[in-house]
Amino acid sequence: MKIGTWNVNSLRVRLPHVLRWLETNQPDVLALQETKTEDRDFPVGEFERAGYHAVFAGQPTYNGVALLSREPPEVIATALPDFEDVQKRVLLARYGDLAVLDLYVPNGQSVDSDKYRYKLDWLAQLDLWAAQLLRDFPQLVMLGDFNIAPEDRDVHDPVAWQDQVLVSGPERTAFRRLLDRGLRDSFRLHTDGGGHYSWWDYRAAAFRRNQGLRIDHILLSPALAARSAATVIDREPRGWERPSDHTPVTAELSGL
Repeated sequence: MKIGTWNVNSLRVRLPHVLRWLETNQPDVLALQETKTEDRDFPVGEFERAGYHAVFAGQPTYNGVALLSREPPEVIATALPDFEDVQKRVLLARYGDLAVLDLYVPNGQSVDSDKYRYKLDWLAQLDLWAAQLLRDFPQLVMLGDFNIAPEDRDVHDPVAWQDQVLVSGPERTAFRRLLDRGLRDSFRLHTDGGGHYSWWDYRAAAFRRNQGLRIDHILLSPALAARSAATVIDREPRGWERPSDHTPVTAELSGL
């Protein structure tokens, strides 16, 4: 089974990219973030013609998540439990025994902003939910744009980024709490070194110079981590015309 995640930074703009990528890569499940699309405008027909079912939770201009899959899912949740929030950042669906949680974690803007506090509160609630999800769904995939580079090796210039949003200590601590629950960073099951990124700023030729961050992640429950065959960052779409600033990440699971 191949499962992917991709922050498309507007599905309206990037729909041709997503369809092209689906045709080439043929994932079983693809999680999208920042669709920026109201539910009534979601391009269900285009994905059906490509052979994919679509479920989604969206809003105009900002946020929005979606799951595209070969098999129709059972939608379980579209929001963090016990957390009052109008922003569409969460989509949990079930495919038989497999549960897939698509997340668009808040960016945080800057460490001295209210949005940063909102991010930390959001992550704290996610941590509580993760404990329950791991009990309820032994085969759990938690994936998406986490807006956190977990370690210095996930940052092109750790000194320049020190204590900034996306790499600050409290954010990294929140990410480690998820790993302490038993979730595994699938990319790090297979790749140790630095220099591997999933996001590059549009400015200053950052992609060409490989000045990026690894902030898009696929976390696996212990049962699925044992089946992890590969996790790959696909840089190719970041080089296409009018790309998202993120690129897809895919995990392959054996025996599913």
